[in-house]
Amino acid sequence: MTASDPTAAARPGSDLPLGRSVAYPRSYDASLLFPIARALGRAPLGVDADALPFVGNDRWHAYELGWLDGRGKPRVATATITVPASSPHLIESKSLKLYLNSFNATAFPSDEAVLTRMVADLSRVAGSAVEVAFGLPAMDAAVDDGILIDTLDIAVDHYGPPEPAFIAADPAQVVTETLTSELLKSNCPVTGQPDWARLVVRYHGPQLDRAGLLRYLVSFRDHAGFHEQCVEQVFCDLMRQAGPKQLSVEARYTRRGGLDINPWRATPGCPAPQPGRDLRQ
Repeated sequence: MTASDPTAAARPGSDLPLGRSVAYPRSYDASLLFPIARALGRAPLGVDADALPFVGNDRWHAYELGWLDGRGKPRVATATITVPASSPHLIESKSLKLYLNSFNATAFPSDEAVLTRMVADLSRVAGSAVEVAFGLPAMDAAVDDGILIDTLDIAVDHYGPPEPAFIAADPAQVVTETLTSELLKSNCPVTGQPDWARLVVRYHGPQLDRAGLLRYLVSFRDHAGFHEQCVEQVFCDLMRQAGPKQLSVEARYTRRGGLDINPWRATPGCPAPQPGRDLRQ
């Protein structure tokens, strides 16, 4: 199994429901949630589940959440779901969408009962404590204050598989800087649909060659990988190729199916990025 084939869920002939037409759920159904073992994507990267080289989380924003109150009146809300990177499973996005939709025609005695149910279900599937809160982070007024590398005048002819050899750094120049790109694109290994994101790399260490970093990020363009796995691959490749003392990698993926995800991975001790949403989200 390779990084471009992280799970058997996408293989033809699979009995799994992912990637197939699924009936719209008519009532609450926690069995719709589908876990993906993180080990499937981490093994090709040489990441030991018992000694993770990073900390972080996967922050989901849910824009389409609804249920019925005790008298049958519809309620609507948004929610922020935070799954720790240390959990043994990630939650597949289509299954999360179907699960949230299953609340629509089900009555709950209170808003708190909905939160309690979601926390219990998502924590069980992820295998670790998941946080759920109604509401979303504020929309960022401006794009991150880092250096946008997308304007570099470079030629590109490699769009996959991801090529770590493009990454280079100058050990004679130790810097602290933030680099950003809006050109990260990969493909969902389940549906084949494109996933778009803005990537933010904060680091302290040998200065990264910006043109090489941009070529590397573009090399994900034809890659099939889950959002979380792509971010972990970027983190691991940067650590191995450039050797920064500190590193933080965050991707803010655009919304699909009423959900967006924002995976973040960092060396221990790095402060978590301030939760927020991009204009593209």
